[in-house]
Amino acid sequence: MSNVKSIIVDVGELPTKDPVLKPNILELFSLKGKVASITGSSQGIGYAIAESFAQAGADIALWYNSTPADELAASLSSKYGVTVRAYKCPIDDFSEVHKTINKQVEDFGRIDVFVANAGVAWSKGEILGMSDDEGQREWRKIWSLDVDAVYYCAKSVGEVFKKQGYGSFIATASMSGHIVNFPQMQSPYNAAKAAVLHLMKSFAIEWAGFARVNTVSPGYIKTEMTKSIPLETRAHWWPIIPMGREGLPQELAGAYLYLASDASTYTTGSDIKVDGGYCAV
Repeated sequence: MSNVKSIIVDVGELPTKDPVLKPNILELFSLKGKVASITGSSQGIGYAIAESFAQAGADIALWYNSTPADELAASLSSKYGVTVRAYKCPIDDFSEVHKTINKQVEDFGRIDVFVANAGVAWSKGEILGMSDDEGQREWRKIWSLDVDAVYYCAKSVGEVFKKQGYGSFIATASMSGHIVNFPQMQSPYNAAKAAVLHLMKSFAIEWAGFARVNTVSPGYIKTEMTKSIPLETRAHWWPIIPMGREGLPQELAGAYLYLASDASTYTTGSDIKVDGGYCAV
């Protein structure tokens, strides 16, 4: 069957080789011996991901910009017996992202898993309530940090994955990329997260020969980001979330661990919603 080729992307001769998997399901979820790089990992969802990966045995590269992570790195390393290093980087600067990823490869020897998690929320409400200048400025900020930065990370670490011949790229999308939120108006954020979802599906096809690409779409999660949202707004959410509450960052960790681990070797181009059932309504 060596003359059979993929009509979608070059993955070599078909059928491609099966992975060599460990026989125990718990071992499949282990990240022991792997290196994971996680943006926006000094707090909130990113830190929960980093801690869960460290618990699973991975060495960790923490990314931060405004909130220093050196003490967190030392704490995780001491607590879980893995190597953890912190890297300061503005994720909206491609050259800095590229340099940071190359530095991590130099420090750790490789990157097995990359989580593009950093981003910002929209807090300006309806776009017609702003001046033209403010609207353009805020739109550019959202797109720069929530879309451009994900592309920069993917472009840089994708080169690493291709050279290695393997890798798992996970982007934090949002249920906002699937639905329109209520009562808060946040159309630029919704559009940005929808873009991330489709960009990752596209990369999943482009990279099928050497890496897997997936997304996780969180719902309303209790983080530093949501603390600034008025309680009366959050109270509108609870009746329309089937589970009746916001989630905890730790409740997302299992989805990321699955996608990072060998338990998901046949999963690419997929999105996992962790939203308390919101998108099912």
